[in-house]
Amino acid sequence: MSVSILDNDGISIGPADAFDHHEWNDLVERSPQANVFHYLESLRAQADHADARLHLLVGYKGHEPVGIFPVFEKRKGGMSMAFSPAPSLWVSYLGPALLNHRKLKRRKRERRTKRFVQGSLDWIERQLGPKFTNVRTDPAYRDVRPFEWRDFEIDVRHTYAVDITPGEEDVLMSFSSDARNNIRTEGDYRVYEGGPDEIRAIVSQVKERHDEQGESYGVTPRFVTDLYQNLPEGAVRPYACEIDGEIAGGMIALEFGDTVYRWQGGAKHDHDLPVNDLVDWEIMTDAMDRGIERYDLVGANEERLCGYKAKFAPELRSHYAIQKGNKVTNALSSVYQKLR
Repeated sequence: MSVSILDNDGISIGPADAFDHHEWNDLVERSPQANVFHYLESLRAQADHADARLHLLVGYKGHEPVGIFPVFEKRKGGMSMAFSPAPSLWVSYLGPALLNHRKLKRRKRERRTKRFVQGSLDWIERQLGPKFTNVRTDPAYRDVRPFEWRDFEIDVRHTYAVDITPGEEDVLMSFSSDARNNIRTEGDYRVYEGGPDEIRAIVSQVKERHDEQGESYGVTPRFVTDLYQNLPEGAVRPYACEIDGEIAGGMIALEFGDTVYRWQGGAKHDHDLPVNDLVDWEIMTDAMDRGIERYDLVGANEERLCGYKAKFAPELRSHYAIQKGNKVTNALSSVYQKLR
């Protein structure tokens, strides 16, 4: 792995394009700020489906890894752009993730974080020269000041997370009355965890819903199936609700560490049964059985969707969208929105 020295503190960083598959994923699993999209298999799928070049950055303090930062390079109209996560694929969180930092006292931890991030940004600027950079961090990644100190714009975003550690009965009783009633609905239906067929059905339903509303939707069945087939077993869990032998709705959940994520699905349907409530509850109860602690509802920014998610008594959590450009920022921001 090529390494370039960044400063006299001894922290070094370099691209890990030839980094061993298992070594990278080991760093991912060791970081409390990483998620399923940091896995190398996921990063390669993002690069493939976004038609972008992947750069894997690893920072070291001596021989000790201090952070990872996957970056996607994309060129459009003769201009270079840098993204983390890749654009257009509705990947919720990515960006940098730190390692071996919790053991440090605050002053040393902040100094190390600053030098890792700024060293990564130096490498990106020197090697890629992007006119536009966009990063979306995981909710567990809290200190974005090193980006702010480099003149990035910081936008606070929100998500909901349900604590599912109290157990089935206590979690259910914390929900709103309509959510409890919906979950207790009796009827001729089946909620189950499926595979590629369910992925295709769920993504197609969401795509149809976006088409009806005149909105773009960049997720494809092939992208999600690639994740399902290549990520560790259980990382991608497609849940479907079957009524009269047909898939009425569903949700593609992702799982990493102590969290299961409500990623893609929940399209509006024409059935009388509360399909989405039933699917969400099945995901939660199955996750409880596996010892998962949190159900991230992935997004609490759109007012029209917050009413549905808030009935599950979630905690409001924040994460960050980080962006930087120059005099062409407005034009590139418009391009980015189209790529999303």
